[in-house]
Order: sequence, then C-alpha cells, then structure tokens
Amino acid sequence: KEIKEKKPAELDDELAKKLGQDSLDSLKEAIRKDFGREYESVSRQKMKRQLLDALAENHSFELPVSLVDNELEGIIGQIKQAREAGQEDEETKGKSEEELTTEFREIAERRVLLGLLLAEVGRENDIQVTQEDVNKVLVAEAQKYPGQEQQVIEFYKNNPQALQALQGPVYEDKVVDYIIELAKVEDKTVTVEELLKPEEEEEAPKKKSAAKKAPAKKAAEKKAPAKKAPAKKTAAKKSAAKKAADKSEEK
Repeated sequence: KEIKEKKPAELDDELAKKLGQDSLDSLKEAIRKDFGREYESVSRQKMKRQLLDALAENHSFELPVSLVDNELEGIIGQIKQAREAGQEDEETKGKSEEELTTEFREIAERRVLLGLLLAEVGRENDIQVTQEDVNKVLVAEAQKYPGQEQQVIEFYKNNPQALQALQGPVYEDKVVDYIIELAKVEDKTVTVEELLKPEEEEEAPKKKSAAKKAPAKKAAEKKAPAKKAPAKKTAAKKSAAKKAADKSEEK
C-alpha cells in the first residue's frame, strides 16, 4: 500500500558511526585496509600458483602408483559428492567414472608430484609446523563459523585426523615461503580488474582450476575424517594477483 525507492546513504560521520567507526575518514581507512588485505591474499595465491606450475614443469620422477591412485580416488569422490548434492561443475556433468578417471589422472599425478617434492624440500631444510602455527590456523578456521567458534575448536581437538589435515596447508605454505625467499620475485603494478581477473581468462587452462590446486598435505597423508565440522556461514574470498614468481625455481 505504499511505494518506496532506494536512496543512497549520505557519506558522513553519522553513517560511519552506524558502522562502528568514529568518523567518515576512519571508515574509509578501514575499508581501504580491508581491500588491501584482500588484494594481498589474492596476489599471494597467484604467485604461489605460478611457483607450483614452475616446479611441476621442471621436475619429473617416478611416482608411487598407490599414491596416484589414492589421490585420483579422492578427486573422483569429490565429484561424486558434488553430483549427489546437485552442485557438480558443468565440465564433469554426464561423464562416466571411466571418463573421469582418464581425465583427472594427470591432475592426480601433479598433486602427488608436488606433494612429494614440497615434502622433500621441507625435510631437507628442517621446516616444521609449530604449535603456534597450529593455534593460528585453528583460530582462523574457527572464525569462519560465526557463533560456532568453540564448537569448531573442540571438533578439531577431538579429531586428530581432521587437525592433521588442517595443518597440511600450513606446512605447504611454509615450504612455499622458503622457496620464494630463494627465488627472484618482481613486483608488477596492475589494475584492480587485472588483479581480480580469473586465471582462466589469462591463459588457456590445462584443466579446471580447482583440480589443478596443489596438495594441502605433507607427502601423501590421508584425507580428512568422515566427521564434518559445522556448516560454513560465510562465502569464500575472491582471487587475483600482483606478484609473479620467476619460472626457474631452485630447491
């Protein structure tokens, strides 16, 4: 029984106070810092991806068949779960298990190769995941579930396998950081649009980006347990880049 229209909010101190800031300037600064953290995160992910691509392209050795088979089984299992939940990617819809096995074997081999390679670099250089590292990642994971933080922490504390799986990406990132310190890294200034451009648009992908992701585990650790943490209430962050790793990486 009434007609309404949207009216843009006045950009003033009053708006800032409603959003928990003291003034409009402090609100702008908070937003600027928030975007800065987003862009830094995106930049690192692209730099890491380029580094892992370079490592995979420049290293080759015989892979344990059982590890490749286990990794492949995990990939196909995730596709099946997505299919059952009605969330399957268009790229895999209608494909048989045999077709999926053929298509994703190369990806499984890449994951195993990178997992073993990073594990060896970590072993040779005595890279360890400390208790402080574990505490940080546990807190960060719990913060993804607003209102359920304590429940999430208890879940991981009571499930060693799940906690081990959570530590895997931490170990991987520490090894990657070590390699990046030895690499020649150059800063590249880009626009926001270039920064947030999907990788698929930058170069022709060999496979779907999610599947090409490197392993989040030491060498060949088993996947996370059957139990699940509480359902997430927040969405994943965006992705993009600003730094580029040199293509000739050394151990």
